Amino acid sequence: MKQAIEGVRWTIYDLEVLPENEWTRYEIIDGELFMTRSPHRRHQQVCGKIFRQLDVWSDASGLGETIFAPGLIFSEADSVIPDVVWVSRERLAQIEDEAGHLTGAPELVVEVLSAGKQHELRDKKAKLKLYSVQGVQEYWIVDRFTKQVEVYRREKARLVLVATLLGDDEISSPLLPGFCCSISCFFPE
Repeated sequence: MKQAIEGVRWTIYDLEVLPENEWTRYEIIDGELFMTRSPHRRHQQVCGKIFRQLDVWSDASGLGETIFAPGLIFSEADSVIPDVVWVSRERLAQIEDEAGHLTGAPELVVEVLSAGKQHELRDKKAKLKLYSVQGVQEYWIVDRFTKQVEVYRREKARLVLVATLLGDDEISSPLLPGFCCSISCFFPE
């Protein structure tokens, strides 16, 4: 749900006065406030399976950390909560603040689509643009309804679609040496 008030630009400081509860997430993209309810349990299952695949590889490689639903605070007017991120140890040391928020771009961001056109547009348009501008190296948009994964990679200073994976297609990344799994591992039966 988008909260648009003519001429108002929201900031991270405005979030401090909004009601807190475990069922509502607030995100700000280019000064616009987005409120979403806690995701469907199937959404969370997919996030957990993606996290598990990346985390097992990350533990084995020792190259970085997989983080579930971190706060990314890029600026006063851009603060989002992606579903899963992977960040190298070196990058994490540079961008993590004392509160555990990331204040810069992790290398990999994963968003799992929620039901509804507005959610899809936010992830495929607004967040794609934000992550591109902020320097994310790779962005996976996971559609739990069609069981497909769109992979965007940084080319010439922006994120571009390089693959749409379906069925038993395998996902790998130049960011994650040796990581490879079937995308079917992301989706519960």
